[in-house]
Amino acid sequence: MLRLHPGRLTAALVLALLTASAPALAGKTLEAIKAKGQIACGVSTGVIGFSAADSQGQWKGLDVDVCKAIAAAVLGDPNKVRWVPLSSQQRFTAIQSGEVDILSRNTTWSLTRDAALGLHFAGVSYYDGQGFLVPKKLKVTSAKQLKNAEVCVQSGTTTEKNLADYARAQGIKLKPVVFDKFEASIKAFFSGRCQAYTTDASALAFIRSKEAPVPDDYLVLPEIISKEPLGPAVRRGDDEWFAIVKWTLNALIEAEELGITQARVDSLKASPDPALQRFLGVGEDLGKSLGLDREWAARAVKAVGNYSEIFNRNVGADSPLKLPRGLNAQWNKGGILYAQPLR
Repeated sequence: MLRLHPGRLTAALVLALLTASAPALAGKTLEAIKAKGQIACGVSTGVIGFSAADSQGQWKGLDVDVCKAIAAAVLGDPNKVRWVPLSSQQRFTAIQSGEVDILSRNTTWSLTRDAALGLHFAGVSYYDGQGFLVPKKLKVTSAKQLKNAEVCVQSGTTTEKNLADYARAQGIKLKPVVFDKFEASIKAFFSGRCQAYTTDASALAFIRSKEAPVPDDYLVLPEIISKEPLGPAVRRGDDEWFAIVKWTLNALIEAEELGITQARVDSLKASPDPALQRFLGVGEDLGKSLGLDREWAARAVKAVGNYSEIFNRNVGADSPLKLPRGLNAQWNKGGILYAQPLR
């Protein structure tokens, strides 16, 4: 057993109490965001379901809603976001240089990106995996039959590296045809430049349903050749901002498990349930630990809904993509989605 001198014990207890009760420091990123009155959010140049501008120039998608939720939590307004469209090649430089405060751009969390690029991934907002799209006239039913095929792929992505790994592991020769821009790669595939197209399975569903001249003429092959945990990332060096982004994402996931919907945020504040009281800011004040007020999580959900609402609206049953929840279902409903406890 560790023995401390009584005087030292008293000092240790005082320090612990002060640390437990002290609010989080604001952090330079949060201070800068408050000063300019908006969050700079790095998004894609246009991936429907995740981040894309509509005909009125309004940004929509699952990644977009993550940034809106953070803006609501921090600034009290989900519309206080400056959208910065970034290509695959631009995205990491933009977050490293401070051009954007957060990268929410269907980006895969990997060891190299986490450890070598000066980033912190705040969690997983969508569990995905890489697949292949082919024309049915090719009469291919498995990726293993793509021997010597030319495959359209976007550069600067994990997709390009996964394709090479898959070909090597299967002992088949695949010829990557690499494009800098997503739009150019799709156009090339449908013009017949390549026999197959590879990217995340969620994007393949969009490409087939919305970009194919005749969707029924194309087939998504059954193989998923990689793990692609997609999530928002921030720069290293500001733990306070990292915590805010991480716990806002957790709050969206936790809200679904607790049954807190966009429409019920206010009415549930009268609930005697301690978990609901903590979440909605009428019980224990969790906001001070993040340098925010007590209603930060309630505002996030009121702005965009809980994770289920975000998923269904953008990529699920209520969207053109109609993707199944699959791995993105809650941990207690057959998926692997799991929020760390808000308490």
